[in-house]
Amino acid sequence: MTVQACGDYAIIGKPAPKKDAWIKVTGEAKYADDLFLAGMLHGKLLRSPHPHAKISHIDTSRAEKLAGVRAVITGKDFPGIKYGNMPQTRDYLPLALDKVRYIGDEVAAVAAIDEEVAEEALDLIRVEYEPLPAVFDAEEAMKPGAPQLHDHAANNMSAETAFQFGDVAKGFAESDYLQEDLFETQPVKQGMLEPHACIGQWDETGKITLWASKQSPYVVWKQLSMGLGIETSRIRVIQTYVGGGFSGGKQEAMPMDFCAVVLSKKCGRPVKFVHNMDEVLTIGHMRHPMKIWLRTGVKKDGTLLAQHLKIVADGGAYSSIGQLSMYLPGAMLNLPYRVPNVKYEAYRIFTNNGFCGALRGHTIPQVCFARDSQLDLIAEKLGLDPIDIRLKNGLRPGETTPNGFRIGTFGFAECVEKAMEASGWKEKRGKLPRYRGIGMGCGSLVSGARVMGHSASTAQVNVHEDGTVALVTGSTDVGQGADTVLSMIAAEVLGVGLEDIRFSLVDTDITPADPGTFSSRVTFWTGNAVKIAAEDARRQLAEIAAEKLKAQIDDDIVFRDRQVYVKSDPQRRLRFDELVRLAQHRQGKVIMGKGAYTSGEALIDFRTGYGNMSPAYTPSACVVEVEVDPQTGQVTVAGVWGAHDCGFPLNPMLVKGQVLGATVMGIGQALYENLLRVDGKVMNPSFRDYKMPLTEDMPRLANVGHVNVITNDPSGPFGAKEAGEGAAAGVIAAVANAVYNATGVRFRSLPFSPDKILFALKESDRKAPAR
Repeated sequence: MTVQACGDYAIIGKPAPKKDAWIKVTGEAKYADDLFLAGMLHGKLLRSPHPHAKISHIDTSRAEKLAGVRAVITGKDFPGIKYGNMPQTRDYLPLALDKVRYIGDEVAAVAAIDEEVAEEALDLIRVEYEPLPAVFDAEEAMKPGAPQLHDHAANNMSAETAFQFGDVAKGFAESDYLQEDLFETQPVKQGMLEPHACIGQWDETGKITLWASKQSPYVVWKQLSMGLGIETSRIRVIQTYVGGGFSGGKQEAMPMDFCAVVLSKKCGRPVKFVHNMDEVLTIGHMRHPMKIWLRTGVKKDGTLLAQHLKIVADGGAYSSIGQLSMYLPGAMLNLPYRVPNVKYEAYRIFTNNGFCGALRGHTIPQVCFARDSQLDLIAEKLGLDPIDIRLKNGLRPGETTPNGFRIGTFGFAECVEKAMEASGWKEKRGKLPRYRGIGMGCGSLVSGARVMGHSASTAQVNVHEDGTVALVTGSTDVGQGADTVLSMIAAEVLGVGLEDIRFSLVDTDITPADPGTFSSRVTFWTGNAVKIAAEDARRQLAEIAAEKLKAQIDDDIVFRDRQVYVKSDPQRRLRFDELVRLAQHRQGKVIMGKGAYTSGEALIDFRTGYGNMSPAYTPSACVVEVEVDPQTGQVTVAGVWGAHDCGFPLNPMLVKGQVLGATVMGIGQALYENLLRVDGKVMNPSFRDYKMPLTEDMPRLANVGHVNVITNDPSGPFGAKEAGEGAAAGVIAAVANAVYNATGVRFRSLPFSPDKILFALKESDRKAPAR
């Protein structure tokens, strides 16, 4: 059967708008808050005002008597089963039973006829607390005698990871130069425009249905079953359109989900919950703030010999996905540079702050900030060009890292060179005026990780007699355009138009099980499953076409432009819909293709840190040019240029959008964003005060560039790899290096705020020798 050569595609490789763009811009897309069910009530959560306290007593009687209130629940209305991602990290309860651990911890929930009555009812609930000592700094929380958040976690140790590859001591001994630095990153939130929302219904048959904005309906389905002590067969999760999740913000089951269904059971009506933005910016699932200690040994020519990385991360009050969060920085320290000897230690610590989880890049931007900042420091000390030290140590295809990552396609050198060329690096570096600088940062990411639990993706392709195709997967489109790209893959294989593909939202009763949207896995993993399913359907149709057209199925049948024809004699042809009707009406066949994909890799051994985490890895390079105002400390991004090895861009328009979006997020963390907390209380829980970059903060379009480095990975669908998330990895470091280049002052803590820069400039001028 004919498969077009690379570049000879009808659908993929060409820019196409998102399939759901029209219904979104016209307001037709139904997000969770847009849904309304007959008899629906509105829910609200009562949250703890204390960072750490015992719950002595809860009196809900006054709230229950309020007109319009239909039900009130507390932790005693649940079976008391803790849920979470892994057995050793299950420490969530839907509502707190005996203790609260951060300001915002959920204590009780109300269902009422409208939100106003529900809010009033919360004020009538009386909770008697016994305040406990609290701890808000991770290093303080590790000390003997510090307040303990969980009985099972001595010294507040949430997760601990340590591994070593090669001979680190020997590597340092053979080094000509050692560089040691401490870096610090801040707590950062996803900032999605759509807040968390859901509707829960527990019907009279005992069936539970949850309509929710989730990026991983499968994870929510499993966790609801776990926390409620109910079989998964009685639970149904229906995905609504998702207004942003950013790899973690809407991944897990939340107290609102549990409370919606239990309140529904109690009052016999569906219950809706919608968080306000204060809640979105207060509760957990934020990016881990870290203290990062990094020691690097190099030879005089810049060859990296050894690195020792130690991290202390503030995990907040609960575990979330924190064990994986601590593995990833050490694992990804091996990319994109070649380091033969690596030692890694990481400690995730419980504190009485909001808890942390995954956020776009999942701890990798933090470690890239430290490593690539330090790489520039080393280059300067050795008198080397920062580009040269990167190229000298960059991994190349065919290598295996010390921790077992097998590198296939890997266009790192091309990424660096393309970013240099696009930015005019050679013309600018060392030639810009004072307070204007240019810097580079690099990173890498996986194309989906095989690290724990169920990770396979499956797809089903149902071909209808009118020539249209129903594509069914368990993957979620969270705004990145996954539904469009997966539809393009199916359309390319079957030779139909993109508009001929119908894509349904995830429904755990109907769609196949799929882990969800995280770890940049959907295009690669689900894309492969879709391709296999479409090829299965095409094979069934090709058998019928070969018989009808008197051709050889293996060589002669071509599917393209809604036509099926003989390659050697294109006049012998059928319309695609004619062929389907022939199969169904005359031969009684239903054309249904099925496909499944998993990488086949063994799970990572977390005890040793060894194993091949992903079937493919994507390097990236970013160059940022900044201008610093010495009077105010304000940093203006004058230009940003990036290059990213995405394998093959299935939809260049969406790839560019994802890369630029990731770049803006990196700039946001570098310059603006910081969740300010005083004794555990968030002081800036609004978009007005939590500063995220606006359009006016970005450089002019003429000074923004993106280059796809095409390597056509043989294991990806049509050569594709991860696209977008990995592009954020090196952005913070690029900003840091550009600010240093502009000011001569090295900043090791985020964000690079105007007050911090202004103070450092004044201090630098004070220490400068008199002229």
